[in-house]
Amino acid sequence: MSQPHVAIVGATGAVGIEMLRCLERRNFPVGKLTLLASARSAGKKLTFRGEEHTIQELTPDSFAGVNIALFSAGGGISRDFAPHAVQAGAVVVDNSSAFRMDDTVPLVVPEINAADAKNHRGIIANPNCSTAIALMALYPLHQAFGVKRVFASTYQAVSGTGAQAIEELAAQSRAWASEARAWDDAKLSTPPQVYPHQIAFNALPHVDSFMDSGYTKEEMKMENEGRKIMHHPAFKASVTCVRVPVFRSHSIAISAEFEKPITAARSPLISPAATTVPLAASGKIVPWTTGSPSGWSVTSSSKAPPSTRSRSPSCWCKWENGSPRMARMRLIFADIEGILDSPKR
Repeated sequence: MSQPHVAIVGATGAVGIEMLRCLERRNFPVGKLTLLASARSAGKKLTFRGEEHTIQELTPDSFAGVNIALFSAGGGISRDFAPHAVQAGAVVVDNSSAFRMDDTVPLVVPEINAADAKNHRGIIANPNCSTAIALMALYPLHQAFGVKRVFASTYQAVSGTGAQAIEELAAQSRAWASEARAWDDAKLSTPPQVYPHQIAFNALPHVDSFMDSGYTKEEMKMENEGRKIMHHPAFKASVTCVRVPVFRSHSIAISAEFEKPITAARSPLISPAATTVPLAASGKIVPWTTGSPSGWSVTSSSKAPPSTRSRSPSCWCKWENGSPRMARMRLIFADIEGILDSPKR
C-alpha cells in the first residue's frame, strides 16, 4: 500500500506531536491522517504538511479504514483500544509496555530483529527506551563475541515521563533562576507535581515502581526485553535507572561481559545504523545530550587490552530513536509493504 491511512493515538501528547513531525520530516507517504486523543482534546487542531487537522475523540469506532495506528497514550489506552484497531484491519505499532512481553506480539528494534515484525498478528510492540539504546550498542558485539551479562546505569531525561514532566523541570529551573539563589540553595518551596521529589538540580534513582527484588520495573526491562529482541534467553542485566534534570536524550553507561575475548581488530565498535559525533576539543568520541541532533546516536568504547569485558557509554536522542513512547517508525519506513501485507496469524 503506497499511501496508507495513518492514525496517531495520543496525538496531542509530547510524543504524539513528535510522531507527526517525524512523519513530515521523513516525507512518509500518508494518504490520510486521523489524529485521536481524549475527549478534552477533541476539536483542537494540529498542522501537518501545511494543513490543519482536527483532533477527534478516541472511541472503539475510530479505526475504520485505518491501515497503521501509532499508539502513544499509555498502556491502559493501548490495552483498551489496540484490539479495536486490529479488528478494524489496522496494524498497530504500540509504544507502551502493554504488549511487549506477550509471546504473540513481536517486540522490535528494526536494526536488530526487523524480521520479527513480519510475524505480527496485528500488533507490533516498541521496546523500552533504555533497552533500545543499549541493544543498539550491544547487539553488534553480541553477534561477534556473545554477550553474557551487563551492568548498566541509565541517566534518563524527563521527556520519558511526558509533557508535564518537561514543563515541571522548566518551571522549577525558572523559579530558581528568578530568585537569584546561590548554587547551594537549590531546594524550592513549591512542592513537585510529577515526581515525588524536585527534579531540577537533582537526580532521582527511582524510575517506575519497585518490585520485591529491589529492582524497579524499569530496571528489569533491559533483561526481559533484551532476551526477547536478541532471541537470547540466557542474557542477564543488572541495571540502575536514574531520572536526571535533562529535557531530552537518555544516556547509559554499560559494562558488558562476553563469551569470547574482544579484540579491536574484530570489534564492531558501533552499530552501522548509529552515528558517532567527535568532541572537537579533544578529538575523542564521547556521548553528550545537549545539542545532539534528533535521531542521532552516540556510542563509544574504552580502549583496553583484549578481554571478555567492554565498557560502552551510549547516548541517544530519545524522541526518535529511544523513547519509551516513540514508535519504532523506522520499521514502517524500512518495509511498509512487507508489514502491511504480512498475514495476521
